[in-house]
Amino acid sequence: MKVGVVSYGTYIPIYRIKVEEIARIWGENAEAIKGGLGIYQKSVPDVDEDTATISVEAAREAVYRANINPKDIGAIYVGSESHPYAVKPTATIVGEALGVGNDFFSADLEFACKAGTAGMQMCIGFVRSGMIKYGLAIGADTSQSKPGDALEYSAAAGGAAFIIGKNPIAEVEETYSFTSDTPDFWRRELQPYPSHGGRFTGLPAYFRHVTSAAQGLMDKMGLKASDFDYAVFHQPNAKFPVRVAKMLGFTNEQIKQGLLVPYIGNTYSGASILGFAAILDVAKPGDRILLVSFGSGAGSDAFSIVVTDAIENFERNPTVWDKVNQGVFIDYGEYLKHRDKIRM
Repeated sequence: MKVGVVSYGTYIPIYRIKVEEIARIWGENAEAIKGGLGIYQKSVPDVDEDTATISVEAAREAVYRANINPKDIGAIYVGSESHPYAVKPTATIVGEALGVGNDFFSADLEFACKAGTAGMQMCIGFVRSGMIKYGLAIGADTSQSKPGDALEYSAAAGGAAFIIGKNPIAEVEETYSFTSDTPDFWRRELQPYPSHGGRFTGLPAYFRHVTSAAQGLMDKMGLKASDFDYAVFHQPNAKFPVRVAKMLGFTNEQIKQGLLVPYIGNTYSGASILGFAAILDVAKPGDRILLVSFGSGAGSDAFSIVVTDAIENFERNPTVWDKVNQGVFIDYGEYLKHRDKIRM
């Protein structure tokens, strides 16, 4: 029984701010920052956009593309570290907006930047067990950053939604997770901005977990890097995914389609799965894709996914890159207005 992605939808806020504009405010060297992070600009949510609205827009596109009855969705999971309510689920808002009804499993998930892929795993299990027909997994964020912190150059907004079911356009062959208690990034209750462990977020956190999950999956399946046509890794900046791809034996050609972070920043729970969606936009039947997420704290989910013949009749426009290239640039003052309005 083939189970996997039946449909997908994405949403990226249209507003952008350039690294030069942020650096100008803090008197920093924009060229050095761009060279260090590989990021040139990032997406900025509008004053009326939050994780809930991003989730609804991405989910509506996914439902529309598959032309399915929303009432056939038996589970909704929204993964994010910036849910609009501390106590009030985002997933129920999505269900109401889609017209799913009341008969569905539902929860908000939080595992830093990998909560969206955790939702995908849960939906895969539900569908394979026969408990539901379709499951909806969403990863979305309007990520927070302290003004003047290094995160301000990368923390962005966006998300992707995946409908999981039988007869997919992309079959999930296998999934594998690697998890540990590694406190590289955190935000305590009632604190407005996260803290991070600086360089500790690199080798002990990101690289250890991403390589372990990817290699664990490939070992489990008897595959190697050359068996994949595409790969996408969590992208907190442009340097980390390029480096981890090289460590695992992947080429730049395999990862470039899904590498969005230089132009929209780090969309956190949306980062790896937006890249995956960008790959699905161009993938052909038979293509095998490696998807590896990462969530601080820390863990990684890895997936081997094979595109099926069904994708040839699937509507894939507008593409993710169409949305990436539609940016409207704003200055730092406008950026502050957008950010502070969301925090009210």
